[in-house]
Amino acid sequence: MNYLNAFWVGGLICAIGQILIDKTKLTPARILVSFVCIGAFLSLVGVYKPFVEYAGAGASVPILGFGHSLFQGIVKSIEEDGFIGILKGGLAAVSAGLTAVILFGFLAGLIFKPKTK
Repeated sequence: MNYLNAFWVGGLICAIGQILIDKTKLTPARILVSFVCIGAFLSLVGVYKPFVEYAGAGASVPILGFGHSLFQGIVKSIEEDGFIGILKGGLAAVSAGLTAVILFGFLAGLIFKPKTK
């Protein structure tokens, strides 16, 4: 049942993003930033953590989960380090994911020879 919940929740999040791309004049970058902010806001009001516990990777892997992870990292770092945690907590929480994105993006650029439009 965990796989099914992850599949339909992750699919619903992605479908909402695709509908926004197709039906509005918002750019994909604005939609992504909006999703990150929504994920952080839902984490702030305490809604997103139970959502992640229910859906697992279906809620933590999409871009909403990135906002949630940033916010949780900031909260944890503020508790440990005080005010300076605002600046370092989010990046510390998502550093492994950001490193993977940079590394695999670089490798894809080497393999596939990107071109500008």
